[in-house]
Amino acid sequence: MTAVATDVALADRILGGWLGRIAGNMLGKPVEQGEVWTRDRIDRYLRRAAALPLTDYFPEPPTEEEGLALRPEWRECVRGRVHGSCRDDDVDYAILGLDLLETYGFGFGTEQVGDLWLLRLPYLQTFTAERAAYRNLANGLKPPLTATYDNPYQEWIGALIRADIYGWTSPGLPRRAASLARRDAVLSHTGNGVYGAMWAAALISAAFTAPTVRQALEVALTVIPASSRLARTVRRVVSLHDTRMTWEDTLTTVAGETAGLGWIHTVPNAAVLTAGLLYGDGDFTRTIALTVRGGLDTDSNGATAGSVAGVLTGATAIPGQWKDPLEDTVRSAVFGFDGVRISELAERTLRLAEANV
Repeated sequence: MTAVATDVALADRILGGWLGRIAGNMLGKPVEQGEVWTRDRIDRYLRRAAALPLTDYFPEPPTEEEGLALRPEWRECVRGRVHGSCRDDDVDYAILGLDLLETYGFGFGTEQVGDLWLLRLPYLQTFTAERAAYRNLANGLKPPLTATYDNPYQEWIGALIRADIYGWTSPGLPRRAASLARRDAVLSHTGNGVYGAMWAAALISAAFTAPTVRQALEVALTVIPASSRLARTVRRVVSLHDTRMTWEDTLTTVAGETAGLGWIHTVPNAAVLTAGLLYGDGDFTRTIALTVRGGLDTDSNGATAGSVAGVLTGATAIPGQWKDPLEDTVRSAVFGFDGVRISELAERTLRLAEANV
């Protein structure tokens, strides 16, 4: 591993990852419904509320009609109303992954991931591929059948949102991070669904030591098949950014090329995430704002973008409007973790990272 400067710096970056994931998730939560909240509609909402450029959590809905279109959780996620994080699966899986590594260590097996789901995670707080895999586990199936039997969501974004913990605990070790994420992902996903988890874990790991977000993205591409649709789409976004195409035109171009995959599929969401990271260029606020404004699975993409940007900048450099309202508190459906301190989660993550370099 290329050494992170000091233990203090590593601690700050891991805490930045946790805070970034939670803040990005909260930012995207009100508009998490990609077929309703398109990129254009999100920006119209923000324009009507005089909130462009977006530099804080979403404003309250400017009209009652707009309020009805938002996710019902919006009341806990808009500026002025955030008091700790609201419960969300994008944060639950980071917590569950931490518990997994503390319980079974870095040599965990895929079946142990499933065992912990059944023990710690309520069935009704799982969705799409995870719910299919949970049902299969409860019916006695073993991996990899848990991922493939009666599961039409195998390439959706669920495994990608579970990957952060493997990057945070493998700073500067992207191949190890990807290997851990793969072992988790194959419980519920196949193909690009698994590659998305590997890519995200490697990206977060690389962010600890890469000098720029662009270089972290390049490193992350090395852990997945170059011929995969995910890799080709990420490279496409990078190439469009290199031509100095605008963020809007880049997303329009790639949306046309990934049309038909659906708003929760890994590939189009990875495109939105890659664009947010590149055009955000290391600036925390700009990165999560552009990523969420890109639409599709806004809370998942905002969470991963926030994690990467938080690792790049460290917790100290995350602006107060994002981290202060979180009040160092997480709501979680994971048994035994509701109300846990964000700082405690980061400290436990740091211990794992330091013990397994």
